[in-house]
Amino acid sequence: MSRLSYGDLDRGRHCNYWTWDPTLRRHARRHRDDWAWVDDRLTEWGELVGEEIADNADLANRHAPERHTYDRRGDVQNRVEYHPAQRENDRLTYEFGVVADAFDAPENRDDAPGLAYSLLAQAVLAYTDIGFACPVSMTAGAALVLDNYGEDSVHADVLADYFDRLTAREHDDHVEGAMFLTEKQGGSDVGRNETTAVEAGDGTYRVSGEKWFCSNVDAEGTLVLARRAGAPEGVDGLSLFLVPHTKPDGSLNDQTYRRLKDKLGTRSVPTGEVELAGATGYLVGEPENGFRQMTTMLNFERVANAAGAVGVTGRALLEAKIHAANREAFGRALDEHPLMRRDLAEWTVRYEGMVAVTLAAAHALDAAESGDEDAYALMRALVPIAKYRTGRLSVDATSYAMEIRGGDGYVADYVTHRLLRDAQVLPIWEGPSNVLALDLLRALDRENAAEPLLARIDEHLDSADDDRLAETVETVREERDGLRDALFALAGADRERAQHEAKALADYAYDVFAASSLLALAADRLEAGDAREAVVAEAFVADAFGSDRPDPENALALEHFDAISRYAALDPAELGDAPTAD
Repeated sequence: MSRLSYGDLDRGRHCNYWTWDPTLRRHARRHRDDWAWVDDRLTEWGELVGEEIADNADLANRHAPERHTYDRRGDVQNRVEYHPAQRENDRLTYEFGVVADAFDAPENRDDAPGLAYSLLAQAVLAYTDIGFACPVSMTAGAALVLDNYGEDSVHADVLADYFDRLTAREHDDHVEGAMFLTEKQGGSDVGRNETTAVEAGDGTYRVSGEKWFCSNVDAEGTLVLARRAGAPEGVDGLSLFLVPHTKPDGSLNDQTYRRLKDKLGTRSVPTGEVELAGATGYLVGEPENGFRQMTTMLNFERVANAAGAVGVTGRALLEAKIHAANREAFGRALDEHPLMRRDLAEWTVRYEGMVAVTLAAAHALDAAESGDEDAYALMRALVPIAKYRTGRLSVDATSYAMEIRGGDGYVADYVTHRLLRDAQVLPIWEGPSNVLALDLLRALDRENAAEPLLARIDEHLDSADDDRLAETVETVREERDGLRDALFALAGADRERAQHEAKALADYAYDVFAASSLLALAADRLEAGDAREAVVAEAFVADAFGSDRPDPENALALEHFDAISRYAALDPAELGDAPTAD
């Protein structure tokens, strides 16, 4: 492809987010046997998101949802009022099939493209609004839980009906999903939850308690963890219930929306406090197995969080590159200055790593949900790693995109203001960094996740069998061995010391896995006659494992800026000019 000309745009909208993101497309292609269909479908989606949904998202974020707990007579109505632009985005997204396509074959296709495809589409959606991407991912996650466990339930017919509505393509038939986990006394310590469920005598339960942080608060298909009478303390005593917004007769369920949170960002998704007062609930799956069943949705939401981080970072980079191409300072465009070139190139390389790890986690999740046991163990390692690092990187990326624009980026007239506010939630949603690092330790201990993680890294490095990559491959092989040693060392350490090093281990695993994945893609691209990804892989390895000392010989951004930042094809003969990881 010819290089991207960011100066042709004046801002990051009214453009196709899929075709303007070669990183996302190239990494996606490596995973898809159905690439032609996916590329065509997401080209259509990227156009819709960039042309219509982006404008609606800006308008919706200026008019946040409003809570109406009571009507004028004082009767509970539990209604959330949305701006029409938000409702239009709902219709456009669900009717396009972003959720439905994960479970059912769309028109002119024999099979469903799957969860990983849906997550890829959600990454494109997150270019505009990760607040709205939240209910979309929650709807898909709730559908996944009902698909997995609904048939084993007393009210299987009711749960099947909700699954059909969560995955409906017609907007009038569609409902959204949510999960209400957090209670104020426990937070991430879900085992301390106090919500109770009492049998009603007809197979349903009456669910009572306070839920403290309920995103997509008015969802019709909400999953809730609660404790039945006599159940043990801790997570082993929790059961999972579907608690609808309305009862079968159309009346409101017995709950009250106490307030909506006044949040820093993600204003398009209403997040509130809910008091359940004997609300009708339907047991999902086996009793006292709720937390394990809910981890199905939790793992999906964590990958969706990473996909959201990819989308918001992609948008931040797009805005930064457009501004740098159009803004003149000291006699030339910003992106002609050496330091700016270095910054843009470095962030493009970091973005490549984010995409590589996120899509690997998405496909491991998809394979695990199809019954692949090896993929399950790999997924258990990759999901916390991907969610942790991409969430933090997205905050740094959106902050830097604001800095590039200068004072204008700090005011609400420019989208960088919202991107940064929204990105701040990504390290928090679905578990903060410490919780995720500890989850990685659990995966290593309970699922023996180190073995498939190292095996996949080896697979990547073995596939990068090209003399032009040999030096970088050797560096990553050494780091792979270092990761193996660290994994075994922590496995033999006492609990306190292992936990102390958990985050450092997650960082190291992310860097080694991302580096190996980038090298595998580089080998594919070299075979096609393009050395751009080889330079990207070398730059990532140098950044992750090399020295931080200033080095005037490190002229990466000056020599290969067009290739890295603008995606210009690079003649493999020029690889001799690329930096090494020394």
